[in-house]
Amino acid sequence: MFDVVAVDRSPFTLQQQVIDWGAQMWRGELRLPPLDADEAAEWEGWLGALRGQRGTFLLGDPGRPAPRGTATSGAVTGSAGDETVSVTLNGTLLRGDVFQLGIGADARLHKVVQDCSGSGSMEIWPVLRKDRTAAAMTLTDAKGNFRLASNDRAWGIAGGGWRSFIIPVVEAV
Repeated sequence: MFDVVAVDRSPFTLQQQVIDWGAQMWRGELRLPPLDADEAAEWEGWLGALRGQRGTFLLGDPGRPAPRGTATSGAVTGSAGDETVSVTLNGTLLRGDVFQLGIGADARLHKVVQDCSGSGSMEIWPVLRKDRTAAAMTLTDAKGNFRLASNDRAWGIAGGGWRSFIIPVVEAV
C-alpha cells in the first residue's frame, strides 16, 4: 500500500506541515517458494510474455479468497477520488476485507477501512479511480489490475537447481 503524502518540518519550530496529494496505489512483492526447473520455466515464460512493464495481469490475495464478513453481494456508488462511498450490502464487510470493482483492465482492488453493514457509507482504500454508479462488488476471489514494478526480471538458482523468484509489482493505475 502506498500513499503520496509529503511532510515538511520547520528547522526552527519543528512544526510539521502535512500535504496529502490524494494519490494511492497498491504495491508489493510476489515471493514464490523454491521451484524446480520445470516449474520455474512456466514462471520465466510468464515473465517474458509480460514484456516488462508493458503487460498487465490480475492479482489478488490468495490467502483471503473471501471476506471475513457475511456479505455475499453489494454495490458501490461514488465519484473518482472518493475515499468514502455509498454502498448497499446484503450483510457485513469487516475492516481489512477486500473487494473488486470492474473487470479485466478496469478491475480495481479496494480494502474496507472500517466495518460496514447494510446500506450506507463505507470508507475504502485506495480512493475510487473513476465514477461508479451501483457498481457490482466482487467479494470472492477479488483481484486488481497490476504490472511489474520494473522492467528488470531476475531469479536466483540455488544448490540442487532450485530457482527462487521475488517479483515486485505495482497497481496499473
